[in-house]
Amino acid sequence: MTPGRLEAFSDGVIAILITIMVLEFHAPSDVSVEALKGLCSPFACYAMSFVFLGIYWNNHHHMMHSVEHVDGAVLWANLHLLFWLSLTPFVTQWMGTAAHPFAPLPVAAYGVLLLLSAIAYYILTLTLVRVNGKNSKVAQALGKDFKGKISVVVYLLGVPLAFVTVYASLALYVAVSLMWLVPDKRFEHQRHHG
Repeated sequence: MTPGRLEAFSDGVIAILITIMVLEFHAPSDVSVEALKGLCSPFACYAMSFVFLGIYWNNHHHMMHSVEHVDGAVLWANLHLLFWLSLTPFVTQWMGTAAHPFAPLPVAAYGVLLLLSAIAYYILTLTLVRVNGKNSKVAQALGKDFKGKISVVVYLLGVPLAFVTVYASLALYVAVSLMWLVPDKRFEHQRHHG
């Protein structure tokens, strides 16, 4: 399989996940402003997860353009990442349910999903560097991967914090998203100057 096919498959999976999430976002049966207020929590969760998946899609896309070779280990590492990402619609709906919006356990579960996705992405990067070599474009672009490592640490802090104060936990999750919101310049810089 070529890196392009791997990227296209991943793009399709992420597109389906976003579609599933929006289909779980139901319009109110009432036409009042009060009915719309009940959608605030589900919409906030949807928006947060949309950005989360968008960040993975964007960075995966840029990273795969620096890759020349993939093997079976890369395919499995990529599937490992997609497995955790595929749970996003479920955890998003659980966290944003109108009956118990932003309850501690669903917020912690969301953090666990973020953590496991970040670890899976890190494993994918290690596998790509192993296959392509320590002097490859992807290895040079990743460097020491400070953002990837600090993301894991922040998620590790956010998960137990959800049982103390949900909003501080959510603030940590959002902080990591803001850190990654700008596309990873390491790959773009490497592609233009490498």
